[in-house]
Amino acid sequence: MSKRSIRYVVAGVLAAALASTSFVSGAHADAIKQTKAPFDDKFRQLEGEDWPTPTDYRNAAGAPGYRYWQQKVDYDVAVRLNEDTKLLTGKETITYKNNSPDSLPYLWLLLDQDYKRDSISKLTETVSGDSISLGQVRRIQRMKEWEGGFTIKSVKDASGRPLKFTVVDTLLRVDLPTAVRGNGGETKITIEWSLPMVENKVVGGRSGYECFTGKGEDGNCIYEGAQWFPRLAVYSDYEGWHNKAFLGSGEFTLEFGDYRVALTVPSDHVVSATGVLQNPAAVLSPAQRDRLTKARTAAEPVYVVTPEEALAAEKGKATTEKTWVFSASNVRDFGWASSRKFVWDALGVKQEGDAAHPVVMAMSFFPKEARPLWDAYSTKSIAHTLKVYSDFTFSYPYPVAQSVNGPVGGMEYPMISFNGPRPTKDKKTGALTYTERAKYGLIGVVIHEVGHNYFPMIVNSDERQWTWMDEGLNSFLEFQAEVQWDKKFPSRRGEPKDIVEYMVSQDQVPLMTQSDSVIQFGPNGYSKPATALVILRETVMGRELFDRAFKEYATRWRFKHPTPYDFFRTMEESSGIDLDWFWRGWFYSTDHVDISLDKIVKARLDSGDPDAEAAVRKARQGTEPESRTAANNKAPTVIDRDPKVRDFYDQTDEFTVFESARKKAKSAREDMTPEELAAQDFKDNLYRFTFRNIGGLVMPVILKMDFTDGTTETVRIPAEIWRKNSKQVTWQYVSGKELKGAELDPLWETADADRGNNVYDGAITPTTLKIMKFPDASNRMKDANLKVEPGGLGTFPAPDPKKDGDKKDEGPK
Repeated sequence: MSKRSIRYVVAGVLAAALASTSFVSGAHADAIKQTKAPFDDKFRQLEGEDWPTPTDYRNAAGAPGYRYWQQKVDYDVAVRLNEDTKLLTGKETITYKNNSPDSLPYLWLLLDQDYKRDSISKLTETVSGDSISLGQVRRIQRMKEWEGGFTIKSVKDASGRPLKFTVVDTLLRVDLPTAVRGNGGETKITIEWSLPMVENKVVGGRSGYECFTGKGEDGNCIYEGAQWFPRLAVYSDYEGWHNKAFLGSGEFTLEFGDYRVALTVPSDHVVSATGVLQNPAAVLSPAQRDRLTKARTAAEPVYVVTPEEALAAEKGKATTEKTWVFSASNVRDFGWASSRKFVWDALGVKQEGDAAHPVVMAMSFFPKEARPLWDAYSTKSIAHTLKVYSDFTFSYPYPVAQSVNGPVGGMEYPMISFNGPRPTKDKKTGALTYTERAKYGLIGVVIHEVGHNYFPMIVNSDERQWTWMDEGLNSFLEFQAEVQWDKKFPSRRGEPKDIVEYMVSQDQVPLMTQSDSVIQFGPNGYSKPATALVILRETVMGRELFDRAFKEYATRWRFKHPTPYDFFRTMEESSGIDLDWFWRGWFYSTDHVDISLDKIVKARLDSGDPDAEAAVRKARQGTEPESRTAANNKAPTVIDRDPKVRDFYDQTDEFTVFESARKKAKSAREDMTPEELAAQDFKDNLYRFTFRNIGGLVMPVILKMDFTDGTTETVRIPAEIWRKNSKQVTWQYVSGKELKGAELDPLWETADADRGNNVYDGAITPTTLKIMKFPDASNRMKDANLKVEPGGLGTFPAPDPKKDGDKKDEGPK
């Protein structure tokens, strides 16, 4: 920047009248009501109006309060998979510790398999269009002959006495003979149940089985268990029981606890599950146990169950069973997968500075149909995810992280995830190849689903209410991990330019909409919040402040139940940046970004020299085209023909400077102080840019200026430029350089929907600014020609009757 270039970051609000618009406010619009003129306060504080009042349980800074509590639920489960009938039968003992201050006379549990024909989810399904897919027809046929859902056989207390229970759609209420007291009271219940597994490729859902029955296949299946046992609903300080039925979209917030799970499956199956295997000697061969140990310190993934062992298992079908026992501490759910088709590889991932888990075992389970894609990328994607996510949040707090290939395309549970992409099998030759899309699809989905361990499996938000709190935050971190895997990674969510089409679409709802009511679930729950956080990090807050605040939020709420307001407050409190305008625009509205650069004015200061100013005015007039009429009139005018009508005004023009003006200017300069003279002689250009907010979403204004000397300068104007007028503002920039053109958002970082109004190559309007002089304050002493002598106060002389007459004091005129 040249010595004469001076940045004046001064926002000016246009005085022009605004177009009529309705006043938009928070939930309590009458608290402050604009009645004199249209005004939309995009910077109005959400605190105290839209956000809940802070409490002792969660404070105003966005942190858990000093009286914060949450429940603890432990499970001891035994379940058996019948491979012939595809039926799960199980028995669980639940220990419920009530840390709330309330006595609880009943417990609510979740039965989230929503395949009952009379369920709310099933009865409220809607259709559209005038076509139907074969897959939809297959599902209709299957649901006519098959019905899923839990069968609750019994519920008993610790002494074995039956307890009354009621099934309410996908919920189970258990009435207790004596309320479990608050502040640490405990109760135990035992439930026996059964659950038919879903053929996932036909019926859909988040779990189920897939059998390989095509030409040349052996009929073996992969089983994935999710939402497979009755689980306690959350009881929280901000909602009480979280007992909203599962309608298909809103996922599963749950309580933390310790698990012991015994899975009985065919003896030739390999099992992957939440937690750590407790009986490896009973289910793995000595060679497999040895490989698992070596994998802990290996540089590359090691096969625990080799492809050859898996292929051999597929050729037979065991008639005996084995029980795999897993234990997990401080988790909020439990998932598993089982198949004789599984190849299993593992790699130890070191965590620096983590004494509890210095090595995490990254492991993948997949059939031969997933090779060679899964061999190459799954486990290494897990390792990469742990590193990137931990950098943004906290060290991974569990001993294992797993990725399983099966019928579910992408779903997450503590320490285990289900992921779908596979190579393509040639129908004629049987050869396996994979597309670029499958490669990046696998890496991306593994990052996403393993990343869900952080959000919401550890930072335990309520997915049934606020989808963006787990999917959006996780998609944001997925984007960070993808671009650290490969700068050219074809990420679907995160780049601001990629969200524009959705932001201007009609069928959308605010991010704060309850999960089951969300329209365009993917863009709303995943893409928009991920993009919002990218913009918040890169453009609004800057990486240092954002990363500090984001880590603060994650650390504060790990293994706890945060709400959106805890996130919003933490991000503001930790960074010191007021972001209410950002939350309102991106999370509470469907406004989009469209800022146009409408006008540029090049201003100069009036020098005070009448000759110089006349020359400037004359030069500007010379740039104007001659009147078309005057140019076409060829005949001489009266002035041309008759000298007698010419006078003083025909001999001079408005640019003629007279000596009186020169004397007045000279006198004015002589009256100036040195500081005033320096201001009067300021020569830089004052560029005035007019910005218009068309999309409604206020954002920082990023202005790139191109100068005639070939240089460019970019100024990042904070969003607060819109605080007094969210529709149109004029902003001033001072430089000694000559401006050639300007562009808004040159790096496409704000999701501006219309780039056609971002570039200004039009004429830059010239103007001259006169230095405003304030009139002298009223000085009656001066008017009276009174002089005050040093050391005394002046006295007004007695009135002269000859001059003033006998006038009475009539007061000030």
